[in-house]
Amino acid sequence: MKISNEDLMNVAKQIKLVIMDVDGVLTDGNLYYLEVANQDVKEFKSFNSLDGMGLHLLRLAGIGTGVISGGNSLAVNYRAKVLGMKYVYQGTLHKESAFKEILDDASLSASEVAYMGDDLSDIPLLKACGLKIAVANAINEVKDVANYVTLKNGGNGAVREVCEFILKSQGIWSKTIATFVGSA
Repeated sequence: MKISNEDLMNVAKQIKLVIMDVDGVLTDGNLYYLEVANQDVKEFKSFNSLDGMGLHLLRLAGIGTGVISGGNSLAVNYRAKVLGMKYVYQGTLHKESAFKEILDDASLSASEVAYMGDDLSDIPLLKACGLKIAVANAINEVKDVANYVTLKNGGNGAVREVCEFILKSQGIWSKTIATFVGSA
């Protein structure tokens, strides 16, 4: 669902909360397993530090963040805590009920929420929210629903790209980064 850049920026101006999938969006989608000596298998994930800084910038600007994931991982809990995410829902492939709980808790309308996804279970939330974002390596069905497709792949700066776009659309990019770079 493509819209003009001007209309896209107008949608982004209204965003007060950014929610995303984890695997394929906040990570590169690869699943890594480590077998240890006693035959236990441990999963680990790789997160992009640029994405993390983007999420910190959103928080500094007063824009909330969260994840809704079909997987269930202690690493996701830890990363969300480090990033100050208020909403962390895991273990659900049918994400609509978690999305509704978040909207109710945040007292927001769906149009004030951006959602980032890459796969089939993300489509219902993309259809429901204001800013519908697909990462560059998302499946075509997700890209068809999105009104913004990132230039970067999931786990490789796509989240940061979106954070910057939202902050710039809202006219608060320079003010937000001043904490790190000083005022211009």
